Amino acid sequence: MSAVSGRSWPAEKYGGMGEEDFRFEQIIIEETVRAGCGCWFNTLHSRLVGPYLQRFGTEEQRERFLPGCVSGETILAIAMTEAGAGSDLAGMGTTVTDQGDHYLLNGSKTFISNGINADLVVVAAKPAGAEKRHDMVLLLVERGMEGFERGRNLKKMGLSAQDTAELFFSNVKVPKANVLGEPGKGFYHLMEGLAEERLISAVGAAANARRAFDMTREYAMQRKMFGSVLSEQQNTQFRMAEMDAEIDLVQTYVDLCVVEHNQGRLTSNMGAKAKMLTTEVEWKMMDLGVQLHGGHGYMDEYPISHMFTDARINRILAGSSEVMRLIIGRDVFSQNYRSLLS
Repeated sequence: MSAVSGRSWPAEKYGGMGEEDFRFEQIIIEETVRAGCGCWFNTLHSRLVGPYLQRFGTEEQRERFLPGCVSGETILAIAMTEAGAGSDLAGMGTTVTDQGDHYLLNGSKTFISNGINADLVVVAAKPAGAEKRHDMVLLLVERGMEGFERGRNLKKMGLSAQDTAELFFSNVKVPKANVLGEPGKGFYHLMEGLAEERLISAVGAAANARRAFDMTREYAMQRKMFGSVLSEQQNTQFRMAEMDAEIDLVQTYVDLCVVEHNQGRLTSNMGAKAKMLTTEVEWKMMDLGVQLHGGHGYMDEYPISHMFTDARINRILAGSSEVMRLIIGRDVFSQNYRSLLS
């Protein structure tokens, strides 16, 4: 498994900070979660999509797009998921047809975060008639291109602050100057960013689990039941003790992954482990938090209720827990299993 460097911030010439320690991003994510603003998804623009331009964009593309991305005038999104192709990107049906000086883009995407607000969308599509399963092209589709339409802002279980939309492409004429990376290699370009994407998810999930823990602890120390506060009940103490230990353990692994990422040694195996473990522990804590809040936990006036519904997607986005287990399981039974861990 190849490692991916964590240093992909836009250079100063484009208005960015240049090469930076990923721990800066970790702190931003953790503090955003602690402020109760995790559903803002600010990392989607700056840390998930922006680096594709930095890594794979031409100098002309960087000069044209990155300054607006840094200033916030150009909002970014990435469109991979389709109704019939979520985790299986190779099964997507959106196609591009080479027309000489431009491509014609046709198809649709769904569940696209920033889909309504985005000014520039990295769209993944299969070349028409492609014989190889992983042939893919990444295109920079701009707001206002003829044939590019947005559907409704999808109504979700949680994360109401984040716009999530359907995107439609009908003979969108995309100039060759808007091809991102090497045509046909788009699938592999996307794979390069997945380990970091899963680490970002893990950082947020661990922080969110700790926030839910602290909130539940405070409630349990105030809620009176059977003549004493809830925190004096043995069941409460035992359950919260288990969660305190589990959250600490996953936080330690996340911190290790951040160090490895800064050294260019984060593998897809490590990213998958971090994402799977943290989101599962996060969900376990959310469920316990609602349970210990009792009926109050089911009421939206209590933050734990919103946190519960907002967190449910985290075991699905950026690769479901089942896909993470598949990635890890393949490595477990590979010939070079031990070398993957060194």
